[in-house]
Amino acid sequence: MTAKGPILVINPNSDVAVTEALSRAVEPFRLGGGPAIECLTIAESPLGIMTQRDVYEAALRTADLAKARPDASAIVIACYSQPGLDLLRTETRRPVVGMQDAGVLAAMGLADRFGVIAVAEGSIPRHLANLARMGVMSRLAGEVAPARALTVAESGDPSASFDLLREAGTKLKQMGAGAIILGCAGMSPQRGILEEALGIPVVDATQAAVAQALGRVLVGG
Repeated sequence: MTAKGPILVINPNSDVAVTEALSRAVEPFRLGGGPAIECLTIAESPLGIMTQRDVYEAALRTADLAKARPDASAIVIACYSQPGLDLLRTETRRPVVGMQDAGVLAAMGLADRFGVIAVAEGSIPRHLANLARMGVMSRLAGEVAPARALTVAESGDPSASFDLLREAGTKLKQMGAGAIILGCAGMSPQRGILEEALGIPVVDATQAAVAQALGRVLVGG
């Protein structure tokens, strides 16, 4: 069997700690005999992709990084705003998976209605715009942000934000969500403890995206 190139998991921000957390989150997908999974940081980016300008600038950097790695068999964009997703799909025939799209599809496979915990209130409008593009608004129970905006680093630190994320998740359950998506790649370290606390499935969208990319690579798609 021809060896498969690595799956690139691109963190479009410059926070190396977030990239390291992503690498731990996708460890279960590093299969013996399967493709390598590389988690990469874009050093030129800000610490978080928080504004629409950040998204546009990160899109170009993400596309440049992917172009520089023709050896990769698939590309995962590990940011819930999915910077560069449409651009990359015009520039490569390799599978390109955005974590928001993958997280939503995974959540809809687990429950009739899903909710999303955003990292900050300002991120919600662009997330909703993408859900409208996907045609899944009727399945959305709601998207809420914690009581105060979090940095990407805080979002993955239980001592800094677990209570805030649990409060947001509880509100989503009350709104009818049967599954919850973590709407920031930095939240990956808290998936398990949030799921235990809330009593419903909690989806790490980066894991969902890597699972989708890995499936396509293994079947030759």
